[in-house]
Amino acid sequence: MKIVHFSDPHAGGSAEDWMAYFDKRWVGVFNYRFRRRFRHDLKLLEKAVSYILAVRPDAAVCTGDLTSTGQPGEFERTLAILEPLVKSDIPLIYLPGNHDCYVRRRKCVEAMHHAVSYLNGGEYAFDKLPAVRTIGGLDFLMLNTSRPSNLLCSWGFVSKSDDQWLQDICREAKSRPRILVTHYPMFEDHPVLRVRHRLFGQKNILKLMQQSAIDLALCGHVHKPYCRVDASGRGENCAGSVTRNGVISAIDYDPEKNSFSFESIDLAGWNGHKA
Repeated sequence: MKIVHFSDPHAGGSAEDWMAYFDKRWVGVFNYRFRRRFRHDLKLLEKAVSYILAVRPDAAVCTGDLTSTGQPGEFERTLAILEPLVKSDIPLIYLPGNHDCYVRRRKCVEAMHHAVSYLNGGEYAFDKLPAVRTIGGLDFLMLNTSRPSNLLCSWGFVSKSDDQWLQDICREAKSRPRILVTHYPMFEDHPVLRVRHRLFGQKNILKLMQQSAIDLALCGHVHKPYCRVDASGRGENCAGSVTRNGVISAIDYDPEKNSFSFESIDLAGWNGHKA
C-alpha cells in the first residue's frame, strides 16, 4: 500500500479585513510579507498534486498549514490547487495546522471547518475529530492538535479527552497497523529551545508508539523534512514544507513483511511521468 505525505504549503497574503490588525493575523501577515513569501512557492504544491495524480497512491495525507494566517482567501488559494486531487478517487486525509487555526474570528474558523470537510471528501467534519479512517489495510487515527495560541507562540496541545480517546483505541486488539495523523511532531529533541513552537500533552502518545500500539506518526510543522523510524519503518515521518523544500514523502507498507519503507520525492527533479 502506497501513501503520499505532504505538508505546510503556507499560502499567504495581505490582511483581508481591518479586524486583522487587532488580532494575531497582523503577525502572520507581517511574517509573510517580509519573510515567508520569499521562501515558499505554491507552484510546488501544484507539482505535488500532479505527482500524486500521476502515481495514484492508495492514500494522500496532508498534515496541515495550508495557510499562513487562516484567512478565507488563503484557504481558497490552496483548495483551488488541491481541487483536482479532491475530485479524483484517491482518498485524501487533511488535518489542520496551527496556522490554519490561527485566530478565533468567525469567518476564519468557518473557512478552516470547510477545508477539513471538503478535503476529507465530506466524510469527517472538524467537530467530529478525533476519528479513525480505515483505508486499505491501515487505520489512520486523525487527531487535531492545533488551536489558536497567544501572539508570540505556536503551541499545540493534546487535550485530555483526545488522549483518552487514543488510549481507548489502543487498548483494543490491533487488526491492522495504526497511523497517527496530526500536525505536530510527537518527538521533540529541544523542548526548551523550541518552547514557543512545541506540542504539549503527548507523553502518553509517545508511550503508545514505543509499545507499537501506534505504528507510525505522520506530521508537519517542522519545515525541514525528516524520517525517524526503526528497521521496520515504525516511528515518525515529518514531510516538511512542500512549498519551501520541494519534497514530499512516498511511503510503502508491505503487509507480508509488516514493514514501512520511505522515499523522499524531489519535485524539482520529477519529470512528470509515473514513478
